[in-house]
Amino acid sequence: MISFPARCSQPRLAGAILTVLAGVSALASDPPDSLRAAVDAAVSRVKPALVRIQVVSTYYTEGREQKHQSVGSGAIITKDGHLITNHHVAGHGTRFFCTLADREDLEAELVGTDPLTDIAVIQLKPGSAREFPVATFGDSSEVRVGDPVLAMGSPMALSQSVTLGIISNNEMVMPKFFGPLGRMKLDGEDVGLLVRWFGHDAAIYGGNSGGPLVNLKGEVIGINEISLGLGGAIPGNLARRVAEELIAKGKVQRSILGLEVQPLLKHAHDAEGVLVSGVLPDSPAAVAGLRAGDILFKVGATPVQVRYEEELPAFMGLTTGLPIGQEASLTVLRAGRETTFRVVPVAREELYPRPKELLPWGVTVRNLSSLLAKEMRRTNTEGAVVTSVRPGGPAGDAKPAIEAGDVLVQVNGAPIRNVAALAELTRGLTTNSTEPVPVVATFERKAQRFLTVVKVGLQELKDPGLEVTKAWLPVETAVISRDIALQLGQPDLRGFYLTRVYPGSTAEKAGLKSGDFIVAVDGEKLTASAPEHDEELAALIRQYEVGAKINLTVLRGKESRTVAVELVRSPKLKREMRKYRNDEFEFIARDVTFFDQAEEKLPQDEPGVLIEEVTPGGWAELGTLQADDRITHVDGQPIQDVDALKAAMETIKVRRPKSVVMQVRRGIHTKFLEFEPDWKN
Repeated sequence: MISFPARCSQPRLAGAILTVLAGVSALASDPPDSLRAAVDAAVSRVKPALVRIQVVSTYYTEGREQKHQSVGSGAIITKDGHLITNHHVAGHGTRFFCTLADREDLEAELVGTDPLTDIAVIQLKPGSAREFPVATFGDSSEVRVGDPVLAMGSPMALSQSVTLGIISNNEMVMPKFFGPLGRMKLDGEDVGLLVRWFGHDAAIYGGNSGGPLVNLKGEVIGINEISLGLGGAIPGNLARRVAEELIAKGKVQRSILGLEVQPLLKHAHDAEGVLVSGVLPDSPAAVAGLRAGDILFKVGATPVQVRYEEELPAFMGLTTGLPIGQEASLTVLRAGRETTFRVVPVAREELYPRPKELLPWGVTVRNLSSLLAKEMRRTNTEGAVVTSVRPGGPAGDAKPAIEAGDVLVQVNGAPIRNVAALAELTRGLTTNSTEPVPVVATFERKAQRFLTVVKVGLQELKDPGLEVTKAWLPVETAVISRDIALQLGQPDLRGFYLTRVYPGSTAEKAGLKSGDFIVAVDGEKLTASAPEHDEELAALIRQYEVGAKINLTVLRGKESRTVAVELVRSPKLKREMRKYRNDEFEFIARDVTFFDQAEEKLPQDEPGVLIEEVTPGGWAELGTLQADDRITHVDGQPIQDVDALKAAMETIKVRRPKSVVMQVRRGIHTKFLEFEPDWKN
């Protein structure tokens, strides 16, 4: 998978474009005709089913749900449009945009995902029912070291490409010396528990993830996943079984015994079996009586042999595949004696339930699974685990502050059973409230229990009101510094020179021009001679009434003249403008000031609102909206001010359209930005 910031609509491309036969070291650069023909035939069989997948995913960090764009690969495996890819490509996706081999673009939806094997299935959604070309699986158990293979996919988000190599290792595992940080973990699950990769030297890069590894018969024998010098592919037989179960049930159901195991010790005298290194409390294995140190050498009638790391995935596949709820026998060697235990496997839960954003709290939270509760040494699964906190948000500003890893257990004395209960309670607190609501939150941090007051809810953006209206001379100025005066040969010169005269203003009509020197106001000489005196003229002007006429003593070249100018009402400043915050698309807009219009040299009646802030990872950033953009239309409707924008966005929130189009001015350019939000989330 290749990832890139939400603000980038296209990834940066690096390196040369991959072509057929790129990256081959073991084979001749000028392949024989037989190999060329075999490659052509294999590519022609699979390429029609090859798909580039652009994914909009959600991640939860800093107390927010953030969106992220990435690109991966996949292959169509059913005629009704099911695609197989990686969990790390599609598992957190909310929107999927697929490009087929003929460059047709279709949307898709997530069918199911399995982080433990890093396999996911999505399904194409054409406008009408149709059949799609499919890739077929071969038997990956027949793969041998040295077999030629093709890695197919969309490296670096390029159009479909093919590289050629050989199988370098058909039982690749993560080396033990990589340590815990070297394990490939997805959503807390260790992919290497069940997956023993095919290592190969067909070049793969970011974007190849989820693409098929193909033999020269044109059969899929693996799903490309990693690149560690060698490429790594999930064996096709395992990938196919997982995909079929995801299509049938939407998830993969596995059993768990509660055993933790490792290969037999190097100098142990045991000839067969696997070493039980630990037993989870209250698990089926613990209830049955197994202990750390047991040598498990038979599961039912199946013998067990795990002396090397490469043999562990097969054992884990055996135990996780035991029928749930049906008694199984485990034969162990304990203190030299053979003993058989009866164990009843239970369903394996999702380790890390999907987080949820609670915007009024400024946190993201998740439910406790049984295993997660055990890891946190909790006696039950009640409460909501805080996974991240927004800096400066309600929970982060509480005293004491709530932190990631804390478990919320009560709000105003009401118990919190899970995330859904906390969300429902929050809705009750904040509905129809324009001010944050203080609550007493009880949270637990390891063995400690804390109380804190959290002001739950978002502060509405209030009308800042108008500052006291002052008289204003419609020009911009700079101080005549001592250095300037000396260079002009007038060391006693004091005052200001005009850097700008606003078009159409009373100053322009009076005849003032950029470059004029103002040295006196109504006969009172100015004394400014350094940058720190830059407020002298403005302070003097503010003493007059709006509409008053003043006489300015002006030097233009060597000529001195008196210019009469009418003072006008000072324009609103940026801090005085009304603002609007949209929490669905995550941006803040404000009305346009006189100075904004003047800076862009636009007519003062030019419509639109100015984008002041775009939150990273939100739908607005994903659609490439930027700070300082001026929104002029939303879905064709003119936007005059923030009231019009708010009304348009409220209508969109109710309608929930598939896409929203904003017309914006960006400098001298006009752009149409299309947003495709996921209203389900």
